[in-house]
Amino acid sequence: MTIRPSVPEIITVNSEDLQTQIRDLLPSQNGFGSELQATNVITPIIDLTAAAEGSTLPAFLQTAWDFSTGHTSISNTTSTLITNTGFWKVDAAVSFNFSASGIQSASIQIDDGLSTKVVYEINAQGNTTANTHAVNQDQFYVFLRAGDSLTATTNSNDVKLDVVYRPVADINGNLILPLNFSAS
Repeated sequence: MTIRPSVPEIITVNSEDLQTQIRDLLPSQNGFGSELQATNVITPIIDLTAAAEGSTLPAFLQTAWDFSTGHTSISNTTSTLITNTGFWKVDAAVSFNFSASGIQSASIQIDDGLSTKVVYEINAQGNTTANTHAVNQDQFYVFLRAGDSLTATTNSNDVKLDVVYRPVADINGNLILPLNFSAS
């Protein structure tokens, strides 16, 4: 019995979505005349996504805190944190001092001038019989359009909200590298 290697089968892929993705990720291939093809042969993959997007810096380093990082600490007030457009990395740390009864709360919201959308909120029940502390920390990303602002609120002197923020991409999705970073 003779075993013959199978001949790879190559199939043309007709997908405008895939072709658009290739053109967007690989601008140098824009207008390249060949159609996309698939094969039934296992082929090793080399991920060139970062280079194709114009960045060789891994995403977790691209969003590193840097000297342009903003910081606001509030208690028993509302404060506007960010008014610039784009994508923002936000880190919120809330500390509660349970020396008073009642609901204590901290929140971060997007305000468009007419209404607000809460994107982070934490509430705790105060207790006058115990003087204890609690801390919560979270990290998330927000997108601000023209006219939007990011605001933060706490309802008590016993609640402290620390917010650290940094832009990570402009309104068009172009990455913003850490301040003074150069890939060269």
